[in-house]
Amino acid sequence: MAKVQKSKRHRSALKAHRQSVKHNLRNRRIKKGVREAVRAVADAASAKDTVKMSEILSKASSALDKAARTGAIHWKAAARKKSRLAYRAAQLAAAGK
Repeated sequence: MAKVQKSKRHRSALKAHRQSVKHNLRNRRIKKGVREAVRAVADAASAKDTVKMSEILSKASSALDKAARTGAIHWKAAARKKSRLAYRAAQLAAAGK
């Protein structure tokens, strides 16, 4: 009787790899959205548009919260980034007055 040859990797390892590829793509998309939102806050701050900046700051905070909720970034990293963004926005708003 001929010996049946096994595949090179376990089925669970193949599935884990497929999942990791999907998670990697999703996390990269989420992180890019966060970076764009943070950059928009910086752009509004450099333009000294305080009304627009507060609205964009809210959207950036929301993007950071969503990234932390899905696990794309750590929740403490999100909190730190939000805090630093709010601090910078407050400094620029005070300087603009």
